[in-house]
Amino acid sequence: MSNASEPSNDRVVSFDDEPLILVDADDNVLGHDSKAACHDGEGMLHRAFSIFLFNGAGQVLLQRRSEQKRLWPLYWSNSCCSHPRRGEGDLEAAERRIHEELAVSPPLTFLFRFEYHARYQQVGAEHELCSTYAALSDERIAVNTNEIADWEFVTPEELDRRLDAEPQRCTPWLKLEWPRIRSDHWKAVEALRGKKAR
Repeated sequence: MSNASEPSNDRVVSFDDEPLILVDADDNVLGHDSKAACHDGEGMLHRAFSIFLFNGAGQVLLQRRSEQKRLWPLYWSNSCCSHPRRGEGDLEAAERRIHEELAVSPPLTFLFRFEYHARYQQVGAEHELCSTYAALSDERIAVNTNEIADWEFVTPEELDRRLDAEPQRCTPWLKLEWPRIRSDHWKAVEALRGKKAR
């Protein structure tokens, strides 16, 4: 389902030279390097965040990554994800980015942090210590067309089905995060919604 008729913006918000935060597995800061360098080769472990945005009907927003993306272009992913920059906290960066990509500013609820490593063909890799958040908003979405090729709200059951039937169309971090949210953190999602989630 396309949302091409919805409002959008084309502000450039991603830069190869933005300074990311290098960490060890215990989240101790080791230094900083450019986004490009952090994703070269097998990647360097750096801080990241990932947001799952729900609406009042209990649906979750999925985005299809822009074809401009170096890693996993045109793959379906969660609502919003990116990196804290030098001097930013995880929550501060997540609040900035969800507004830059979707033009919404909901309160974010921390769910969990995890480390993962995934290589994309011969192009580069993600190696992230990723903080995962959930949020609830019925604000009108205005996607950043430099970041997002398409988007839609789907039911949790539909996302379950897609990950089972078409995992090759989804980003590796979505395939790791969503099952963990469903198994270990669904009560936090229910609390956000204020009603029983199926």
